Amino acid sequence: MAIILCIETATTNCSVALSVNGSVIALKEDNSAQYSHAERLHAYIEEVLALSEIDKSQLDAIAVSKGPGSYTGLRIGVSAAKGLCYALDKPLVSILTLESLSYQLTEMEGCHVAMLDARRMEVYAAVFSSEGKEIRNTKAEVLTSESFLEFLEQGVVYFIGNGVDKFEKICNHKNANFVKDKLPSSREMGRLAELKYKKNEIEDVAYFEPYYLKDFISG
Repeated sequence: MAIILCIETATTNCSVALSVNGSVIALKEDNSAQYSHAERLHAYIEEVLALSEIDKSQLDAIAVSKGPGSYTGLRIGVSAAKGLCYALDKPLVSILTLESLSYQLTEMEGCHVAMLDARRMEVYAAVFSSEGKEIRNTKAEVLTSESFLEFLEQGVVYFIGNGVDKFEKICNHKNANFVKDKLPSSREMGRLAELKYKKNEIEDVAYFEPYYLKDFISG
């Protein structure tokens, strides 16, 4: 059994969860634009630990959403995670942001496309099977009416993330389904982090950097 603190800050959603054996037992998150991640994140960490009645020393690992996403958000989340790893001498587990986002669709049969807004008509996107297996890796791409056509022609495709609204405006394919108002959350990170921890797939804390994918994008 592993006790893992999960941190997600790749978008406007500041999200912290405490996972025990892959199941989330406490969660604190807020997607409002009134406060920055820097102001909320450490308070949320303390609140989640208090709700769980677990001391920091009892943690087995720290998991962080590695990106892609907001440059500023990722930097804040990774810095906090690395700081905890150093202070507590705990391992760091990184989770691909789009993979955990796609896990919100596990009950839906079909192809899953997780996409995050990268400004203008560009998104960060990756494609997964309904079992969560990555079938096309993460890319930064400009959306057109032909985007993801190879998957849409094969069957039902679910699109999720804050890049969905812009794609819905230019995609009218019969197999396209748009799951709106969803952002990456630490809620889905627990089981992924548990699997990586058990396999000892941990990061070198000293050298780990977020997966920015592109040059600086503020927000």
